[in-house]
Amino acid sequence: MTGMNGEDLELIQELLNEINILRKEKKAVIVSHTYQRGEVQDISDLVGDSLELSRYCASSDAEVIVFCGVHFMAESAKILSPGKTVLLPERDAGCPLADMITAEDLRELKDRHKDAAVVCYINSSAEVKAESDICCTSSNAVNVVKSLKQKDVIFVPDKNLGSYVAKSVPGKNIILWEGFCPTHYRARLEDLIKAKELHPDALVLVHPECRPEIVEKADFVGSTKAIINYASKSSHDKFIIGTEMGVLHSLTKNNPGKKFYLLSQGFVCPNMKKTTLKSVVNSLKEMKYRIELPEEIRTKALRALQRMLEVT
Repeated sequence: MTGMNGEDLELIQELLNEINILRKEKKAVIVSHTYQRGEVQDISDLVGDSLELSRYCASSDAEVIVFCGVHFMAESAKILSPGKTVLLPERDAGCPLADMITAEDLRELKDRHKDAAVVCYINSSAEVKAESDICCTSSNAVNVVKSLKQKDVIFVPDKNLGSYVAKSVPGKNIILWEGFCPTHYRARLEDLIKAKELHPDALVLVHPECRPEIVEKADFVGSTKAIINYASKSSHDKFIIGTEMGVLHSLTKNNPGKKFYLLSQGFVCPNMKKTTLKSVVNSLKEMKYRIELPEEIRTKALRALQRMLEVT
């Protein structure tokens, strides 16, 4: 809220008051991904990664879930909580990575590799999950692939995460889809070199959705939650962060004695930044935008998620 005038602060307080009234009236829980705006994270009941949030929602006694994230995340919450109303505050908050493969694309790929197991990253649509044998997250992808009996493994849709898995599990033949996260893909090796020149004593923590040449140079590779946990527990006090800038909010808030530097100024996801406090107010007031899934798709996608949970 730095730089805000009295009117801005007054408006924010009005929105916060309205959210707190509405969340009680609607028996709602508000969850936020770590890439969301700081003020949205601050009003949430839980901040975390997409699967962590979905599991939290499923265990909650709330009747309404306001999912501050992107579409596939809200879908995952609906898959695990079919009896609850799941709301996505911004209808067009999508994920370009998830949109890079369709269920039809995956069916065609499966036809070409009939003996392969299919692993889909959780950053995918419910329809793609329904066509997959098992889901994975960035934190458990290696263990999920290791758990499969098949040597051939189709990995969709992120080629960078898939490449990271392939190097970690050399005994498997990983068949990659040419998808990628545009936000993580913007960072280039020269960005890392420049960041290290500016902060030579900082540790480099990156997400496996980054380009392989960046991942190879990192001191630590992990999911957003793993990056936050690593930096928080480390005795080191300077870190170059290689993932979306939203994680800096909790990192700086919870680690006042440490310094965090963004590896690339391109680490801003425009879809994650669409949700605002006003979006949350409107979502609760008008009960929008509801996530609905055909039951056949939901149950098939649920099986892929459950198999992942059994592994982890």
